[in-house]
Amino acid sequence: QVQLVESGGGLVQPGGSLRLSCAASKFTFSMYAMSWYRQAPGKERELVAAITGAGGSTNYADSVKGRFTITRDNAKNTAYLQMNSLKPEDTAVYYCAAGGWLRNPFYWGQGTQVTVSS
Repeated sequence: QVQLVESGGGLVQPGGSLRLSCAASKFTFSMYAMSWYRQAPGKERELVAAITGAGGSTNYADSVKGRFTITRDNAKNTAYLQMNSLKPEDTAVYYCAAGGWLRNPFYWGQGTQVTVSS
């Protein structure tokens, strides 16, 4: 079945950077928009960034614009989220998702924890 496997999460100090990866398999990766969502404790899951199948268009939450960059490598079936200038409020479980556009993805990864703390 479809698999989305996130990696790259961890503990980072405020102002630091992390790069999340999402390795996809068992579907035609280039045909699907890819997204990153996050969910902080006690909060609803929110869309962080999205990228179209060919990578020509992207969308970001206002809270991460200018700090986060979503990219994809269709030859490697992998999506990425480069996170710079991290803030404590970026602390959350980050999920990779496939399909849909800005809402209702078809498939979800298991999530990776990102903690921003000194």
